Amino acid sequence: MLLKKLKALFHPERYHGWGMSSQYFEGWYYKIISADEQHALAFIPGIAMDDEGHKHAFIQVLNGKTCEAEYITFKAEDFVSQAHRFKTEIEDNVFEGDQISLNLPNVKGQLQFSNTVPWPNSWCSPGIMGPYAFVPFMQCYHGILSMDHSIYGQLTINGTEIDFTGGRGYTEKDWGRSFPSAYIWMQCNHFGQAGISLKMSMANIPWLRSSFVGFIVGLYYEDRLIQFTTYNSTVLTKCLVDKNVVQVELRNKKYQLQIVAQRSEATELASPINGFMDGRISESMTSTVDICLKTKNGDVLLRETGRNVGLEVAGKVEQIVT
Repeated sequence: MLLKKLKALFHPERYHGWGMSSQYFEGWYYKIISADEQHALAFIPGIAMDDEGHKHAFIQVLNGKTCEAEYITFKAEDFVSQAHRFKTEIEDNVFEGDQISLNLPNVKGQLQFSNTVPWPNSWCSPGIMGPYAFVPFMQCYHGILSMDHSIYGQLTINGTEIDFTGGRGYTEKDWGRSFPSAYIWMQCNHFGQAGISLKMSMANIPWLRSSFVGFIVGLYYEDRLIQFTTYNSTVLTKCLVDKNVVQVELRNKKYQLQIVAQRSEATELASPINGFMDGRISESMTSTVDICLKTKNGDVLLRETGRNVGLEVAGKVEQIVT
C-alpha cells in the first residue's frame, strides 16, 4: 500500500486513494468541445467516502450548452483503478490519459486524445501542486493531465451520434477531503491563435490554524508553459469578483498576466464535503475571457480573447479578493 502511494505521489494522474476508507474523494475532469464548438461536455468520474465509511463511485455529466447535469452513482466495488498506470474503470466505463470509453444510459462511445500537454513533473515538484504535493495534511490536491489536446471519435448522446473529431480537450483531477471554502477556477483552450491554453485556480487554503490565498495559473503559449504560482514567487496584484466579471492580475519574475472573464449561465454540480459529494457548486462552460501577457517592463507579448471558458466561482469569495 505504501509503495502504491509513493508511486502516485510522483504521478498525479494516477489514483491516490490507496488505503483510504473514509472522508476521502477523488475525481477526474474531462472537458470535451466539438470542432464546430456546438457541443461542450464535461465528464467527471470519481469515488466518494463519507466520515462513516459509506462509499460510492460516480460519473457526473455536464452539458455546458444546455446547462444540464446528471450525477450517476455506482457501487464502490465497481470502481477499479490501476496502481502502475492511470486507468480507472467504473462498471464498463473506462478513463485513461489518452482516451475514454463511455457506456452510460444517455451517453455511449469512445474518444481518443492526441498531442496531450501535461503539466511538467519533477522529483522536487510533482505536477501542478509543486512542493505542496509533499504536505500530508492539505485539504485538497490538484493535478493536470493535459492542458490541451485534440480529440478523435464519436459519442451517441440521447440517441444522436455526434462527431467530436477535430475538437479540443482538457483533463485535470482533484483528490482529498473537501473543496476549499472559497475558490475561483477557470480554464480555456479556445483562443484566436491555436495552441494557447489557460488554467487558473485560486483558493483560500487552510494551513495549520490559519489560512492563505493560494493560486496556480498556467499559460501555455508558443509551446511552453508560463507558470504563475504561489510557490514560484508570483505576486497576486488584483483579484476582483462580482456577479458579471472576474478580474485577476499576477506578476512573476519575468511576466505580468491580466485576466478578465465574463461570467455566463452556470449549471449546478455536486462537490465534496468531508469526502462525500454533498456540496453544490456551479460551473459555466460558455464564459469568455480576455488575457494580456506582458513582460516585466510592460511590453505586450500576447493579447487574446478566449471562448468556451470553464468557470467556477464558489464559496465565500471575499476570502480571496484583494
